[in-house]
Amino acid sequence: MGIDIPIPSRYWCFVFGERQQSADNANHRVAQLEAENACLREAAQAAENVQRTLQERLTASQQSLASLRLAYTATLEQLQLANRRLFVAKAERHEAIPEQLKLDVLLLRVAALETELAQAEKAADEADGKVAENPSTKAKEQGNGPADLRKRSRSTQPKSPPTGRRNLAESDLPLVRVEITDPILEATAERIGFEDTWKLGQERGGRRRIQIARAVYKVPTEDQSIKIVTAPAPKELFRRSLLAPSLIAHILVAKYVLGVPFARQESLYQCQGEGLDRGTMCRYAEDVGATLGAIVEASREHAMQTAFCLSTDATGIAIQPTPLPDGSRQPCRKGHFFVILADQDYVFFEYQPKHTSAAVSEMFRGFTGYIQADANAVYDALFRGRASPTLWDEPDDPPPKEVGCWSHCRRNFWDAAVCKHPEGLRGLRMIDELFAADAPLWKLPPSQRQKLRQEKLAPILDTFFTWVRHESETPRPRGLVTKALGYALRQEGPLRRFLDDPRLKLDNNVSERNLRAIAVGRKNWLFCGSDDHAEAAANLFSLVASCRLHQLDPESYFTDVIRVMPYWPRQRYLELHPRFWSQTRSRLNPEELKLPVGHITVPPPAE
Repeated sequence: MGIDIPIPSRYWCFVFGERQQSADNANHRVAQLEAENACLREAAQAAENVQRTLQERLTASQQSLASLRLAYTATLEQLQLANRRLFVAKAERHEAIPEQLKLDVLLLRVAALETELAQAEKAADEADGKVAENPSTKAKEQGNGPADLRKRSRSTQPKSPPTGRRNLAESDLPLVRVEITDPILEATAERIGFEDTWKLGQERGGRRRIQIARAVYKVPTEDQSIKIVTAPAPKELFRRSLLAPSLIAHILVAKYVLGVPFARQESLYQCQGEGLDRGTMCRYAEDVGATLGAIVEASREHAMQTAFCLSTDATGIAIQPTPLPDGSRQPCRKGHFFVILADQDYVFFEYQPKHTSAAVSEMFRGFTGYIQADANAVYDALFRGRASPTLWDEPDDPPPKEVGCWSHCRRNFWDAAVCKHPEGLRGLRMIDELFAADAPLWKLPPSQRQKLRQEKLAPILDTFFTWVRHESETPRPRGLVTKALGYALRQEGPLRRFLDDPRLKLDNNVSERNLRAIAVGRKNWLFCGSDDHAEAAANLFSLVASCRLHQLDPESYFTDVIRVMPYWPRQRYLELHPRFWSQTRSRLNPEELKLPVGHITVPPPAE
């Protein structure tokens, strides 16, 4: 049997106390560990926040660096283009640019080789203890430097043959003869002739007074009295005009052909001894432009009905604002001159206060042929068809067909090639190949031209656009190459349009050349006085450009038309356009046209 041994109560207290203390210590340790764990979690969270912040800053820095690199690349491209246009050539030439780019690369390589050669010679001389020879002098003596290469390239260009001294004996200028004699020989020897030499001189007196003498008659009447009758005065475009048609034409040609503003003409007339203020000239220009606008409008209606293709472009012009009631000045606002070339028969300038789709839609309302223009967004409304019903006089009229301009497409690749992008140079060469293949075809009849275009030019187009699509899929930053490829890809349909009809041209350069008259002139006369003056100027620019198109002298044309128009029937104003003026003038009385003023006999309409 078991023996129960009594245990003192103090022992149990000690045992339970030790256990309680151990439990309290464990709980305390757990609390400490949990506190440390919480601190570690907070530190980890703070570290994660710091890491996230640093990552965001790193991402932002990388994006900023990428943006700066793109901006640097774009700025470098613009600088290279500016240097090219300032110091080399402003024009985009079809043949010279690729060769010039090759020459630039060759010159860079030659310069690098010269530097390496100089360093090698210097090292060799130092090793041998010799005095180094100046490599630049040596290169000059050998004639292999960049300057010599450029000189050789210039010397290979063909030179125009000398024309010799001008033979003034065949000139139609007024003759002033000056005889120079020898006072001694004049009295002692027989004169047998003169030895003539010629010089160009200048005399004051370009203008003339025109005295219009109207005959006065004594006419007996039925009541045996005498009646004084004066011959009727000739009709004038402007009643009681101070200026004759010849001087009006001279003033207009000086400004709208030569670009001489009225202020300079006023100073010139003062130097010649007879003043003519600029306000008078300005009023005549606006009145004549508005009046002759009837001829422009008649020819424009005829062109819209019969034209096959209209080529158009636009440029800006400053318009002087109307003064405020308090007399304060305002800045000039911007207007726009549009040029429209119709089938090499008519040239029109249209003034529009805004360069918008609404203005373009109004200009080409109802036209359903071909329109050749650049890829500006204002022309998009013309080619939407029934999506723009306000464009058409009849709802069933088809929209005009867009024809692209390969010169605009080439210009983008030219900019990229100037900045040494290989894609730009390759695209430039393919476009130049297209122009070179099309140029000789214009000597052939249209039917043969159409056939040869399909045989020779269509494969070039397929190769070009296949390359453009392949290069467009390659990821690259925005820049000149992306711009060139994007333009060609978006305009593929209009750029292929010239294959549809053999009469269509590859480029719109003729319209841009006609805009040069405004681009050069506005550097001199700066602005137009008002919208009305701009519209009158557009009419005058239209007639001047048409005179050049049909090889007429603008001053002679304006002189004759200003005289003839007061007598001409309104329904026959089309006959006064430069396109028909040679035939119309041949039917007029030449004796009447010789006079500076006088009556004009209107011939019957041509059959």
